[in-house]
Amino acid sequence: MAQADLRTSLIKTSLRRRRSEKYLGILFAMPAILGFLLFTFAPMAGSFVLTFTDLKLINPPKFIGFDNYAKLFGGSDQLFYKSLGTTFKYVLMSVPLNIAFSFCVALLMNKEIKGRAVFRTIFYLPTIVPVFASSMIWIWILDPDLGLLNSILRSVGLPTGMWIYSPDTVLPSLVLMGLWTTGNTMVIFLAGLQGIPRHLYEALEVDGGNSLHKLLYVTIPMMTPTIFFNLIMAFIGGFQVFAEAFIMTQGGPNNASLFIVYYLYREAFQLSNMAYANTVAWVLFLIIVAITFVVFRTSRSWVYYEGEGAK
Repeated sequence: MAQADLRTSLIKTSLRRRRSEKYLGILFAMPAILGFLLFTFAPMAGSFVLTFTDLKLINPPKFIGFDNYAKLFGGSDQLFYKSLGTTFKYVLMSVPLNIAFSFCVALLMNKEIKGRAVFRTIFYLPTIVPVFASSMIWIWILDPDLGLLNSILRSVGLPTGMWIYSPDTVLPSLVLMGLWTTGNTMVIFLAGLQGIPRHLYEALEVDGGNSLHKLLYVTIPMMTPTIFFNLIMAFIGGFQVFAEAFIMTQGGPNNASLFIVYYLYREAFQLSNMAYANTVAWVLFLIIVAITFVVFRTSRSWVYYEGEGAK
């Protein structure tokens, strides 16, 4: 009887300790929870409410129902579809190229070469250069008359181009500029490469495998979680591209670089259509969520996690 009472007492003490630990954990997490509710969730909720109003910068909001959405999807605002199509084109060009380029650079930076630390620094350095400064550098590089790129092309007898000053070449030019800032992606790939167990390569060498076999059957499968992460981040960053168009092209020429975030900015701060800009922002948010969801769902067939098999 005494043993049963002792066991019951120990169980009650353990339950009280767990309950106190739970409340203590909630208490420590409360600053982050309150910060999210006050500075993220509340502004998002307010932004969503404003999509049903006709808010100008100097006038109080006026409820208009679904008029903003009707204007957005009714076809009367051609610039919305133009900016959406331009953004999709940019994403489809830039994301695969950035992933492939940064992965190849990471492979090279993972080799045992002399001065490897210096090369890693050189490739990462552009990512810490302010966007305005790097954009001004690229405006000079891509200048059709005095730019560095056309000067190099002329010196080797190749045809020059108008680059960001032509509707046909402005998007490829901005994609080319995007390769300048792939240092963050390269570093993440490099960390993933250094986490691959060496014994897998050694086992493949014993079986007669060469460098191509190592890449195809060890490196790429083991790097799929890292590729998956960088792919998600690249999609999100691609749909939010803004600074290059704002500084270098102002959405031109002929709206050829009118990205959706720049269009949102123009509606909000140049035309004072704050409620309509909020509507565009929510549409962009839902597009990013949908694409992220699709990538997550398809990742089950190609992302490999060691010890768990394919997801």
